[in-house]
Amino acid sequence: MNDPAALRILHQNRYHATPEVYVAPGRVNLIGEHTDYAEGFVMPAAIDFATLAAISPRSDGQIAIYAENFAEEQVFPADSIPTENTGGWADYPVGVLATLVKEGYTIPAFSMTLWGDVPLGSGLSSSAAIEVATATAVTALMGVTIPGPKLARLCQRAENEFVGASCGIMDQFISANGAEDNALLLDCRDLSYRLAPIPADVELVIANTMVKHSIAGGDYTTRRAEVEEACAILASHRPEIKFLRDATVEDLEKWGHEIPPNSYKRAKHVITENNRTVAAADALMKGDMATLGRLMHEAHISYSKDFEASCPEADIMVELAEGLAPEVPGLIGARLTGGGFGGCTINLVDKEHAPAFAKALKEKYHQATGIDPEIHICHASAGAHKL
Repeated sequence: MNDPAALRILHQNRYHATPEVYVAPGRVNLIGEHTDYAEGFVMPAAIDFATLAAISPRSDGQIAIYAENFAEEQVFPADSIPTENTGGWADYPVGVLATLVKEGYTIPAFSMTLWGDVPLGSGLSSSAAIEVATATAVTALMGVTIPGPKLARLCQRAENEFVGASCGIMDQFISANGAEDNALLLDCRDLSYRLAPIPADVELVIANTMVKHSIAGGDYTTRRAEVEEACAILASHRPEIKFLRDATVEDLEKWGHEIPPNSYKRAKHVITENNRTVAAADALMKGDMATLGRLMHEAHISYSKDFEASCPEADIMVELAEGLAPEVPGLIGARLTGGGFGGCTINLVDKEHAPAFAKALKEKYHQATGIDPEIHICHASAGAHKL
């Protein structure tokens, strides 16, 4: 139902009110994994998977949120928004409302219908799309304009503090601030960014391994703790190192013997990934696709071997993509994208070869794993806006 008109009808039939409809996209990260909470660099693009939010005011003092994907509704008083999560889908929109209340806003009564086609657990950031769609719709209803970077921070807080997932800023930022036909190099320290145009003859081919992950789980939290442990040890020698963004490969070589083995590997990934991400943005801006592809390959190896956040299926998907040529040409670069432990790979592919590439990759992955993957040819889309 990626159809605003259909969503309006659904909302009208349920709540007997004509809504406004807002959209917030999911994202795919071209390069830069687990660097955002180290105040480093990431380079995502918003994609044409999204969450739609239809919203209308109510006069009975209640807030009703209906999720079409789950066929479930949450209802509670507008003056008594829940302050604790329940572990379900409603934590994401309710967390946004609770965070707005903490910021001093008074939330009016409203009805909202949510629908999304960002695959859950795929690493394409379904949670951020829900949060940003909710925040965009509710603040518009309130008549409040919150700049995109601030809105992203608010939604990140909702996920960190209410949902309990220790995500960085990237997912919410690109959902709120994405630009059509562009990737976005984001400095997660000061939220400055620059756009990197994606050539018109390049497609984003997203391959879902069908292995799902949850960043609220232990693996993500463990990796983040290991990153912070390594940072603390390096900072004991160089106090100006506040985050691994401030550390260098030379620092790691000099004091790495003091860092536990796993934390050392996580730090190595983050520090080198920061360097790769800036270099990849420069390559994309220059149209140097060969360099971009090489950096994506190196990023996947680092993510798999040093950060150990891949999985056998994702490694197979990347290896198959890189092995399709010369049978099926056109691949520029391939790597696992998102929080890790499953999800999707991102493949940059020459547009003329993208359909054949997607078909061949789907067939070979099924042959290798017995899993029937979902392969999508996408393009970079705009950030959150009213439809």
